[in-house]
Amino acid sequence: MTSVFYHKHFQKKYSQMPKTIQMAFKERLILFLENPFNSILHNHDVHKAYPGCRSINVSGDYRAIFKQEENYVKFVNIDTHSELYG
Repeated sequence: MTSVFYHKHFQKKYSQMPKTIQMAFKERLILFLENPFNSILHNHDVHKAYPGCRSINVSGDYRAIFKQEENYVKFVNIDTHSELYG
């Protein structure tokens, strides 16, 4: 199993998310840990906006940005698509 860490910025943003989005993230995290490239996640490169990072879909318009390190994954941001890339 891959170790997961959360940047303090991610933790702050996550705590401000609606409970439905928090629950959706937890569900997607389980999928991510089982298979990071599960088609539901739409795991993709976001190097232009976040160098060295990738994104997964949380629900509808929400995305979680993460950085894949050799032995762990670090989630760095979570928000709507427009807030993350707008």
